[in-house]
Amino acid sequence: MSLSTGFRPLTLMLFAAVGSLSAPLAADTRADATAHAIFAGGCFWCMEPPYDRQPGVSATTSGYIGGELENPSYEAITAGDTGHAEAVKVEYDPDVISYAQLLEIFWRNIDPFAEGRQFCDVGSQYRSAIFYRNEQQRELAEESKAELEARFERDIATEIVPADTFWEAETYHQNYYEKNPVRYKFYRFSCGRDDRLEEVWGEEAGGPTF
Repeated sequence: MSLSTGFRPLTLMLFAAVGSLSAPLAADTRADATAHAIFAGGCFWCMEPPYDRQPGVSATTSGYIGGELENPSYEAITAGDTGHAEAVKVEYDPDVISYAQLLEIFWRNIDPFAEGRQFCDVGSQYRSAIFYRNEQQRELAEESKAELEARFERDIATEIVPADTFWEAETYHQNYYEKNPVRYKFYRFSCGRDDRLEEVWGEEAGGPTF
């Protein structure tokens, strides 16, 4: 998360607390009623709120995925050399909200045409991507992407790739918008995220609340 320079604004860096080392999420041992989805849409601070307000979503976790470095830190990620993307893992009840609905929310919170960036954040670590966890998720993601390419009559840059290890981000990144609302709003405004979402999606920007 940064301004056009590719680095987080100094005002935000001064306020960021030192977080714990990231660690992979434990294997899912919960009931079958609980499912997970992983989406990368640039700044993970900004991808938690659209899902947290949804009925059927029990948790969102910011983290890193798609790279080879084990136990990556935020500092390593921001250098852009690890191959990881900032992402959000969504825990949800598929009997209440479907994966297709989660995809609808995802698309309307990103710029689907941007390559290797999202809004003011530049670099592959801010790329948009859908990390599918099974064949059904892959099929639904591919279908939704094709529908958008037909709608906009242009290519969609968002990747659709299999999920690998998801590394939980440092504690201070989790629910940042709730812990630091003023700083979060300053960052979001400075990055021009909402203006671009409205430009692409119009009244659909931000997605629905189901």
